[in-house]
Formats: sequence, structure tokens, C-alpha cells
Amino acid sequence: MNTGAFREQLLAVMEQKRHWAWSHFTSGRVPRERLHLHFEQEYATYVRDFPVMVGWAYVQCPVAAVRRDLAENLYEEETGGVIAGRPHPELFLEYPRGLGMDLARFDAIELLPAARRFRDVLDEHTQRRGWAQACAVTTIFLEGTEHERGELDPEAPRRPAPPLEQHPLVVHYNLPLEALALTKAHRRVEGSHREAAWRIVLDHIAERDRDGVVAAMQQTLEVWRAYRDEVASVCGLVRSA
Repeated sequence: MNTGAFREQLLAVMEQKRHWAWSHFTSGRVPRERLHLHFEQEYATYVRDFPVMVGWAYVQCPVAAVRRDLAENLYEEETGGVIAGRPHPELFLEYPRGLGMDLARFDAIELLPAARRFRDVLDEHTQRRGWAQACAVTTIFLEGTEHERGELDPEAPRRPAPPLEQHPLVVHYNLPLEALALTKAHRRVEGSHREAAWRIVLDHIAERDRDGVVAAMQQTLEVWRAYRDEVASVCGLVRSA
């Protein structure tokens, strides 16, 4: 598979990383008393351990240039570096804290069945399938959005970044602006992270590994969709016909 075809197949996966329930979450239609279920499952499936997942990619990678990019990502995620000042998983908890949720719940989260399957697939691809799949699943799929084409093509739509005052949690759930520390950090570092992620996969993953990487991304998308269906269900959402 040549680089152009590889790029398009990865972008095709990412352009499917959208979910029918997201408009419910961003328009305030999730009952406030159930919103904690969304945060808990996100935290336990990947947010809490995302730095570790990047670390698995790092320790398996034989390419020094890739390791340097991963090390920068890992440092920022695990420590906050010079941008956020605190580890990103800790900053994530500012959302539920700002909404008045009981943070003790986040110390003993039980994953729902589809969430467990999602996490198992993430562990498989980050720990046991080699550095190329680990890099793609973490830095492209987990960190990326359906707007990845805009990270590569200046003519394509980019990821929306409305004013913080228009953030759905602020507008619909009265989240204090200071609780958006992770959102602020992401906006400051994601440009360089997206550039590095695509440089890694397009410039350094060998042709012999590309089919496996695409398959890993497709499987991750499939289990992610099932996981998000499950979260929507427990949050009381029903998909319209």
C-alpha cells in the first residue's frame, strides 16, 4: 500500500468517528443526574491511562525520530509539561468536579460490557501488536477527530474551536469556565500533536505494516461505536428511527 492510499484509508476511518448521540450531549439533552456515567466510562476506558498507552508505543518503537515525538506527547500528557501544568488525566477530572459530582466514584469505576471490550481492544493494539499499531490507535484514533483531514489539507474543514463560553457544559450545565482547563490545554498543544501523529504514521510506518494498521484502526472504530451506543443507552438516550 503506497503512502497516498494509506493516508486515505486512515482518513476514511477517522471520518467515521462520529456518533449519533453526540448532538444529545452537546445540546444538553442528557439528564444531569446521568451525565456522570459518560465521564466515568471515558475516564476508565482511556483517559486515565492514555499516557501509559503512549508509553507502550514508545518502548516498542525502534525509530529514534518517532520516539522523540512520542516522548514529547507522553511528557505533556503525564505531567502537563510547560503548557497545562498538571497531568491531563487530572485535568479531565475538573469537568465532573466543576459539575459537583462525587469524585470518589472515579476511584472504583466498573466498566460496562462494551466499554470493557473497547478497553480490551485498546490494550491489544497498544501492548501486543507492535509499535506501528500502538502509535496509530493512540495518536491518530484516540487523540484525533472526524476532522483529521483538516489537519493535513488547509482547504478541508478544521476541528471547531468555539469560544469557551459556548462550550456545551458551560451553556447547558453551568460548568464554571475554570473547569475547562483540559479543553484549554488541548487547544494549545493539539496542533503540534496532530502534526507529529501524522508525521509518525505516514513517514515511518513501513509498507509491510500498513494493512495491519488500517485493520487495527477499523476494529477500534467498530468497538468504539458499540461503546458509545452503550453509554448513550445508560444515559437515557434513544436513537431516532
